[in-house]
This record gives sequence, structure tokens and C-alpha cells, in this order.
Amino acid sequence: MPLFKWDQSYSVNVVEIDLQHQKLVSMINELNEAMKQRRGRDIIGKIVNGLVTYTETHFKTEEKYFDRFGYSETDSHKKEHVAFTKKVSEFKESFEKGNLLITVEVVNFLIKWLREHIKGVDKRYSQFFNEKGLK
Repeated sequence: MPLFKWDQSYSVNVVEIDLQHQKLVSMINELNEAMKQRRGRDIIGKIVNGLVTYTETHFKTEEKYFDRFGYSETDSHKKEHVAFTKKVSEFKESFEKGNLLITVEVVNFLIKWLREHIKGVDKRYSQFFNEKGLK
């Protein structure tokens, strides 16, 4: 059973971004399952690295639309992305140095951050993007 379940309450009404959010949720669940099954450090490391890379890709997608459409909250939203990326990079470094327990913190942090970010900050651009024709 997944730790983090996607439902329509997370939708920002932009298919591309919703699909990316769903992928992030799936990757968080994959990381959690790998930890529960005590899979190897290499496998967990690959999932963590993939999650970091995919998150960067997702942020670039959002930021591309912010810039294209002149979104008024661009600066504050990008600052949240930078802060998140910094925190996840710190988790990744700690894991690479051998701290396997850090993955529990990572999963909890990711779930909390993603839920709050999507339902709070991301939802605010939903109508704006829709009005610009992005659906």
C-alpha cells in the first residue's frame, strides 16, 4: 500500500504538471518501499538520485511557464524551489556519506513538502495558467 496516495485534490489542472507531480509521488512511494524491504544501498541511492534529478526537471517545467506567462509570484515560488533543492541535496550528501537512516527523514520531508507545496503554492498558479491556455 502506497504511503502517499495521489488524488484529484492535488490537481493543478495542468496535465503536464499533474503528471509530473504524480511521478514524484510514485518515486517517493518507490523509495519508501525500497527502504521497507531493506533493499541495497545502491538501489536506494539510484532512487534518491532519480528523485533529485526528476525534481529538478519538474521545477524547470514550472519555471518555464512562470517566465513565459509573467506569473506574479515567480520570485517567491523559485525561492521555494531553491530551498527545497538545497535541503534535498543535503540529504543526498548525507546518504552518500553512509547515513542510511537519512532516507526515513527524506521520505517524511518529501511527503510533507510536496503535499503542502502542491496544495498551497502550486494551486495558486492553476487558474493563472489555465487563463493563459495551459491545461
